[in-house]
Amino acid sequence: MLLKQTDAKIVLVDDDLQALSLLQSILQHEGYTNVTTFNDGHDLLRHLESNSADVVVLDLMMPNISGIALLREIDAEKSGITVIVATAEQQIETAIECMKLGAVDYLTKPIIVKRFMSSIQRAIELFMLQEEIDAHQKAHAIDASVTMLVPAIITQNKDMLALLKYVEIVAQSFQPILVTGETGVGKELFAQAIHTLSKRNGLFVSVNVAGLDDTLFSDTLFGHKKGSYTGAFTDRDGLIKKAAKGTLFLDEIGDLNELSQIKLLRLLQENEYYPLGSDIPMQNTARLVVATNRNLKQQMIDGKFRKDLYYRLCSHQVIIPQLRNRRDDIPLLLNHFLVESAKTVGKRQLTYRKELIDLLSTYDFPGNIRELHAMVLDVVTRATTAKIHVSAFKELILREKGGEITHFDQSTGEENDKIVFHRFPTLKQAENELIRRAMEITNNNQGLAAQKLGVTRQALNNRLRRSKKE
Repeated sequence: MLLKQTDAKIVLVDDDLQALSLLQSILQHEGYTNVTTFNDGHDLLRHLESNSADVVVLDLMMPNISGIALLREIDAEKSGITVIVATAEQQIETAIECMKLGAVDYLTKPIIVKRFMSSIQRAIELFMLQEEIDAHQKAHAIDASVTMLVPAIITQNKDMLALLKYVEIVAQSFQPILVTGETGVGKELFAQAIHTLSKRNGLFVSVNVAGLDDTLFSDTLFGHKKGSYTGAFTDRDGLIKKAAKGTLFLDEIGDLNELSQIKLLRLLQENEYYPLGSDIPMQNTARLVVATNRNLKQQMIDGKFRKDLYYRLCSHQVIIPQLRNRRDDIPLLLNHFLVESAKTVGKRQLTYRKELIDLLSTYDFPGNIRELHAMVLDVVTRATTAKIHVSAFKELILREKGGEITHFDQSTGEENDKIVFHRFPTLKQAENELIRRAMEITNNNQGLAAQKLGVTRQALNNRLRRSKKE
């Protein structure tokens, strides 16, 4: 990993010799001494055959080989090089296409010095972070120590532990982080974890942007000056200022309207904003974390979310797995929520039998961790003994499934389990496959599998013994 940003190996490529000389001078003035320039893309490719580079700034319009063709040749994802493209204002779509191919940023000509340096610093930071992430992945180390720093996230799942390690690394960056996942997986908990692990001195400030029109969005984030609109009797600081040197968490970012998306993009690009009614820019020192349960990429394809904003947000992505994909965490979460719920309602902690874990492990939890928490609180509140009965959770799962008793009385598992035969089976083949599938989805619990099949446990046991002899 680089000791400091000014050690970075930067390569500038542009057929305009005057522009090359100017940009090189700017970098050297800022302390970057390891700067190489080329006015032909082929020279860049020959250079990279025997030399490494950390950042490449690439002009898209060059005579011998285009910038986009060079980007494909460089193959940023495999080489590890962070690429910034420079283009004319009317070629923004091409620049965004380059970001799809791995470029981390784009600059429009004529290049503004402040914007250029901000982009260089961002690219170097991303390069350094990616080196650290790659080193951790190569080590194949599952380190659970990070959970001690963020005790609100309860897990022993290896994918979750790897995700938390990734979060620990990127939390040090000032770049925005996009947190995605289904409803109830704990997106705000992860945003708070990012803030904690970043060790930033400011506050963690959260706001749900769904339903905010552009004026309300601007007023909420940027604040306003006295007299900026009817009813603005005093100056008001926005949440960005409240979160100064801390973290600003924007939830439901997928619901942001187009005008607000433009303003958020400018904030990310320029790192400054204007309070309503003011023409004096304010510097932003808050780190942005955004979250959504929507498919932002699909929204971008459908024209509902700006492409340039999407690629600006997705440099660091935290994709939280659903509870059904981390079933080994269910015992930990259940015990945690039992203790928490007992304290909430003023009862002693309740006990349960292993069959409860088996039951919960066969349920899909469409509402994820939030649903499990609500279930436990409901059962603990209504409990009249010190022991939890599996039937209490069966009742709640049944209610969630819409009260289809005929469907659930024979199943404690997934409502949409399907068995597909590619040709018409014999009775023996159908029976064997039904038994195999029932045992599979109940984690080989014969009691639950028998319920699912509508037979007694003894009858299932007899069939299993008989099949072993055949």
